[in-house]
Amino acid sequence: MLYEKIIEIIVYLLSELKNNKQLAEVDMDNLANLGYTQNEINTAFSWVYSKIYAGEKIFLDPKADTRSQRFLHDAEQNIVTAEAFGYLIQLKELALINNMDIDLILDKIMVSSYNHVSKEDMKSIIASYLLDLDEMNDTNSRIMINLNDTIH
Repeated sequence: MLYEKIIEIIVYLLSELKNNKQLAEVDMDNLANLGYTQNEINTAFSWVYSKIYAGEKIFLDPKADTRSQRFLHDAEQNIVTAEAFGYLIQLKELALINNMDIDLILDKIMVSSYNHVSKEDMKSIIASYLLDLDEMNDTNSRIMINLNDTIH
């Protein structure tokens, strides 16, 4: 649940950036009032800043991605709920992920042991995908701090 909240904050931050706000203008008190902890807020900001610092694009180039819309195959529809797929589409519209990412995420779901993916499950899967949680156990291979990391 922790990393899903971080993705929610990242989505909020990207929405604000798309509305021509600077990160410094984002009301952190509003995020705290919404129930997010300071560590969750800091981690989300850290992710966004790490992307900027590494020279990566935060928003994918919409011209590089076709405007085609991915539909779920019958087998995928039996596993992924409409709300979960809608969440994927929302992230695509924010340019946080692209069609290739959607395909990779759906492939990961289909080859795993999932038999039902709700929106909350999808948030967890997206968090794992975007935050590279598999690589976060190796402190030498990551830029972003974990919530339990100590800075000296």
